[in-house]
Amino acid sequence: MDTFFRAVEFHHQLLHVLQPSVFSGVLGQRRRAITMVPALLLLGLSALIAPSASYSCYGDINALQAPTISCTAVRAPDCAAGIAALRRTADADIIRLRKYEIPIKRVARNLCLDPALIAAIISQESRAGLLLDNGWDQGRQRFGLMQIDRRYHQPYGTWDSEEHINQCSTMLVLGINEMRARHPTWTWDQQLRGGICAYRARIGNIQVYDEDPCGRDSSYVNSVIGRAQYFKRHGF
Repeated sequence: MDTFFRAVEFHHQLLHVLQPSVFSGVLGQRRRAITMVPALLLLGLSALIAPSASYSCYGDINALQAPTISCTAVRAPDCAAGIAALRRTADADIIRLRKYEIPIKRVARNLCLDPALIAAIISQESRAGLLLDNGWDQGRQRFGLMQIDRRYHQPYGTWDSEEHINQCSTMLVLGINEMRARHPTWTWDQQLRGGICAYRARIGNIQVYDEDPCGRDSSYVNSVIGRAQYFKRHGF
């Protein structure tokens, strides 16, 4: 009987020792693991939508100089006040662009393209969807956020889908690489500007063989660059 009571007493002493140490340690580890879950999820999301600074293979958008935009060739509502109006429209467009931020950044990462440049073309072409009627322009020929012309290209995906963004962004990359191949002596910023103009021509199937793919109209590329720099400063 004494042996039994001694065993019971030893068991109670053992529990007393283990409770503050082993049990609390296990529970503490579990609590720490649980509290780490949101941080790990946030880290994973950051890796998904915010890649490293070496995002673009085509130069630094912020290093480009965008001259004052001429009102004569810029589409409304930018025409009235040039750069000031462009910034106001970009400020309004960025609210709509947030909806597409993750797919834009995913496409940009896959194509080694600056996401701000994709966002800028979406803003330039469709005001991030504001100017569209069920995904179409007023003439129902140009489709989607990035306004691909269905008369010359088969549109992929729905008008605001990642598939559409990828199709048109791939055309932008092709335009930049075309400028690199045709004009290897151009500086990177000239090649990038030329690629933006080539994109404008490519989505409408306009054949461009001149030295300057923009011709005398640099308004489009300047508008895109101005928007891209704005969106870059605001998280794209």
